[in-house]
Amino acid sequence: MHLDLLDIIACPVCKGPLDLRADEIAPDNAADAGEVLTGTLTCAACNEVYPITGGIPNLLPPDLRDAEIAAGR
Repeated sequence: MHLDLLDIIACPVCKGPLDLRADEIAPDNAADAGEVLTGTLTCAACNEVYPITGGIPNLLPPDLRDAEIAAGR
């Protein structure tokens, strides 16, 4: 996930600002250097948490995210 995205994305539930917690950042010698590979985005307003996996933030609302997990996707 490019850090620039934090300027334009918001919580899909309440439209609040998202705070980033990066667990893994691509190394400097990688093609995607400096990008967040894994971590979470947490809404400062409603405290909903959105995972970042493989550099892609999953911004589905919680009920849709849970349905996707249950469907095995």
